[in-house]
Amino acid sequence: MERKAAAAGGYRGRGRGKGGRGGARVSAAGEGDGRGGGRGHPWQGATQAWSEQQQQPPRPRDPQPQPHVGVGGGGRQGSQWVGPTSAGSSWASKVGGASGSGSSGGRVVTGQGDNKWVEVGRTAPSIPSQPRPQPQPQPPPPVADTIIEKLKLKEISEDSDKIIPVKRPDKGGMLAIRTVGLRANHFPVKFNPNTTIMHYVVDVQPAVPHKNGRPVRITKSVLSEIRNKLSSDDPEQFPLSKTVYDGEKNIFSVVPLPTGKIGVEVHEGEDMKGGSYIVTVNLINEFKFGKLVDYLNGQPFSVPRYVLQGLALVMKENPSRHMISFGRSFYPREPREGDDLGWGITASRGFQHSLKSTSQGLPLCVNYTVLAFRKKISEENFLQEHIPGFDINNFQRFIKDVDNALGGLKVNVTHWKTNQKHIIRGLTRENTQEYSFIQEDPECQNPPRQVRIVDYFSEKYDKDIKYKDIPCLDLGKANKKNAVPMEFCVLVEGQRYPKERLDRNAGTRLKNLSLVPPRVREREICSVVRSENGPCGGGMAQNFGMEVNTSMTRVRGRVLGPPVLKLGAQNGKMIKVTVDKEKCQWNLVEKSVVEGKRIDRWGVIDFSSNDYKSRLNPDFFIPKLINRFINLGIHMEEPLIYKRTSMNKLSRVDVLLELLESVNEEAYKKGKGHLQILLCISETKVGIVTQCCLSTCRANDQYFANLATKMNAKLGGSNVELNDPLPHFGGKGHVMFVGADVSHPGARDFASPSIAAVVATMNWPAANRYAARVCPQIHRKERILDFGNMCLELVQSYAQLNNGLPEHIVVFRDGAGDSQFEMVLNEELLDLKMALQKIKYSPIITLIVAQKRHQTRLFLENERDGGPTGNVSPGTVVDTTIVHPFEFDFYLCSHYGSLGTSKPTHYYVLWDEHGFTSDELEKLIYHMCFTFVRCTKPVALVPPVSYADLVAYRGRLYYEAVVEGQSPPVSATSSSSSSSSLYSAASLDQNFFKLHADLENIIHYGSLGTSKPTHYYVLWDEHGFTSDELEKLIYHMCFTFVRCTKPVALVPPVSYADLVAYRGRLYYEAVVEGQSPPVSATSSSSSSSSLYSAASLDQNFFKLHADLENIMFFV
Repeated sequence: MERKAAAAGGYRGRGRGKGGRGGARVSAAGEGDGRGGGRGHPWQGATQAWSEQQQQPPRPRDPQPQPHVGVGGGGRQGSQWVGPTSAGSSWASKVGGASGSGSSGGRVVTGQGDNKWVEVGRTAPSIPSQPRPQPQPQPPPPVADTIIEKLKLKEISEDSDKIIPVKRPDKGGMLAIRTVGLRANHFPVKFNPNTTIMHYVVDVQPAVPHKNGRPVRITKSVLSEIRNKLSSDDPEQFPLSKTVYDGEKNIFSVVPLPTGKIGVEVHEGEDMKGGSYIVTVNLINEFKFGKLVDYLNGQPFSVPRYVLQGLALVMKENPSRHMISFGRSFYPREPREGDDLGWGITASRGFQHSLKSTSQGLPLCVNYTVLAFRKKISEENFLQEHIPGFDINNFQRFIKDVDNALGGLKVNVTHWKTNQKHIIRGLTRENTQEYSFIQEDPECQNPPRQVRIVDYFSEKYDKDIKYKDIPCLDLGKANKKNAVPMEFCVLVEGQRYPKERLDRNAGTRLKNLSLVPPRVREREICSVVRSENGPCGGGMAQNFGMEVNTSMTRVRGRVLGPPVLKLGAQNGKMIKVTVDKEKCQWNLVEKSVVEGKRIDRWGVIDFSSNDYKSRLNPDFFIPKLINRFINLGIHMEEPLIYKRTSMNKLSRVDVLLELLESVNEEAYKKGKGHLQILLCISETKVGIVTQCCLSTCRANDQYFANLATKMNAKLGGSNVELNDPLPHFGGKGHVMFVGADVSHPGARDFASPSIAAVVATMNWPAANRYAARVCPQIHRKERILDFGNMCLELVQSYAQLNNGLPEHIVVFRDGAGDSQFEMVLNEELLDLKMALQKIKYSPIITLIVAQKRHQTRLFLENERDGGPTGNVSPGTVVDTTIVHPFEFDFYLCSHYGSLGTSKPTHYYVLWDEHGFTSDELEKLIYHMCFTFVRCTKPVALVPPVSYADLVAYRGRLYYEAVVEGQSPPVSATSSSSSSSSLYSAASLDQNFFKLHADLENIIHYGSLGTSKPTHYYVLWDEHGFTSDELEKLIYHMCFTFVRCTKPVALVPPVSYADLVAYRGRLYYEAVVEGQSPPVSATSSSSSSSSLYSAASLDQNFFKLHADLENIMFFV
């Protein structure tokens, strides 16, 4: 019935009105009685449906809610977009349509009325519908520019229609060569649906406002102390065991709490300075767990996030009280025996947990994790362990090492009772014996006096300082110093030590603790769930009407069959290759690549020539490499050039560029053409594909084969192909696979841009050659801001190479978390659709998110079902029980786990115009994992996403290398601002990431810059501006700057103030320089100082001429 309905031009839509549950067809006008199977027609080419809707006369508004929802599909040209037609704008009007056939892409939330969904695991009964005449195909009308403008300007508010992820098309796949019993680290949670939870918002302010009237930032540790004080002062009104707190503004409780303003007095020594605070408590919501039951049964359209937020806090409350919290993980306060890594560092075995909405309800997902921390020991002991040969009696010898080891660390002090944390700013210049400070009388009875710190500790704390010949630690804030002798400081627990800094032995030990076999990981996880300090301990869950089953979830997994591959034989013919049954690997012994790119012009730059121990032997290396290429079916001539140089050339970008250009010119003269490939680093400027290798590598047959396959792929060759067509797409026209990812800068980098990368296949049906584009964007912005144009460039490249546009596009998006699905669907997909409409192009599109940062792990019930490592077999897929109740997702473990516990990739389908079944999509992705060019085994992540990761990472390396090369020598005080300006300049350079034209359409990438937004922060407002009013006011003012004919980045009053201040400094320096008499070297400092002082005290120094006072002289 569903397919017939689709063919007839109707749509079995999802109703939100009185129609309730049903399978009624939805007409082209978007009307319908209920919710059906989810299959329908596609996007309309060139926004046909949108245009036709505008031509129709408006319907009278019905006072009753309209029971309709329309969803676009993927139909052939001429099919009708099905969408809502009454109040509110449909998502169809935002993105237009697309040609092609198939099922609905996603679900549009719209309309009003009751939400009636099918229960999880049940099928909606079908309702017969009247036959409709087959619509005649109509040529798409031209796209008007006004339509695109309306699409761009369309505001998406909370009340407007939004796309939500597509529904699961079936009850899960059936394909398998065998099934296996599995356990997943999901622990079912039972809860009473009648339990009522109250959500309160708290606001904490000092009882005495700041003297400057500025808002005071109160730290989380202080807020936690205030909350505990509230409970200890009145345990009946604020029961600690029946409330949970997120450490900021939200409290969830199962009992009513008093509301209004409450005074709290916190005494000195409780992790903070003493003080009085006013706590304002307001009840903002009440909800029952029954809402969550309704969602899991598929009744509301969106997850009740505030319910999940409250439940997540309940499971987090107990471990946060008894363990070290780091990010989203928890670690024990005392390390286990044998976890000492040396050097004052210890490994800590902890856990991470989360609640997930799944078909079985709401399980608790718990996973094992390991981090390296600095020990909670005294500074003296830490230095003795951390610095080789450290001797406190010979401190000056190690002072630089001490400064590097301690800078930025947090400590507690022991000379008085407090838990307050202090940050080490550095060491004092003077030794403890010599250090003194000015002590003021708090009662103002005596004048300030100079006090030696040795005397101060003796008089105030009765402490005799043991080490007087070493500096103190500076624990001050801002410009205020706070010197404390090192012997009274202890490292705070839970301070992570970067694993990159560990030595080889410690790093190996940490790696072995992290990559534990499946059985060990399973045992660790179960012990956490049963622990009194874990998320299920302390009785907190029981107080909120929740109960956690301490047994893992049992689930059936299916093992998909591997594809048959195609490789070349020694005689030049193609042969079929069957992969190894256990690991699904293959080898290239006595085989060749499918298509080898002939290499006539290539060269080598040897940077190891000055290193005697690691020097390359070219007489051995080059003949072996050429021979392996020829055996793999890749013709390779002798290198045109072999250049010896040193590693020092790699330290500066300009020197390296000069070297590469000289090599390229020399090779051009010898070979009458540019080099095809060079064994070094050079892509953006010189236009040569490169390959790097170590001079100390194991130069065996396998190593040369790996080099050959990578170089062949970079030159556009094909190493291996699938023997059979990819599932679902056989004979359906060209398909382009797209991968997208965003790489963010490090945690302490506040200036560098994020790097967005998009890759796409450039051939069909092999689908194993990729081109890429890269774009820097706003710092830590996850949304790909120019996604549409980047994809459009790749589509146009595909058309040039294949003499036609692809009819189908499958997009794989990496790195998006569950909370970002709405952004990907309603912003990135919208951007893609709009960009393709520029060339009147409407392919059939499917959008899938690939998630690796999740905590789900799979364990075999019977170890004989897996390999020798105890991991699940390659091709294991799970799409029932532990997946979403009604949305389209699954877990696929496509690789062989040789170390630790295999992590499956979580694929989540957000939009689908192709109408994939579970079997088709799972098989498609699994088979694609065999086409990755860098290895002879299936990879863990579908190749478009893997390549996007590599491109984004490479883009960041380019950025850092060029910025480092441009960085001038700067002092410590100016380094931050200098680096920031360099980052900004590099980000805004339009050609910064531009590839050489010869390399754009192979596995490398292209260009664009990024803008820096201005952050406006309202501190005082007597006008009562709304957000809209103020944002519009400031934006419009930016068009009034007199020095240019475009809007500026900074509101003009501030821009002009910058100019005036700068001009004032020029006046000042010019006048001082003119007044300065000739002085000797010895007196220059004091003389210039007195001149500056005199100038700054001159009341008329900056006095403008009367004619200039009230004009814009400064522009």
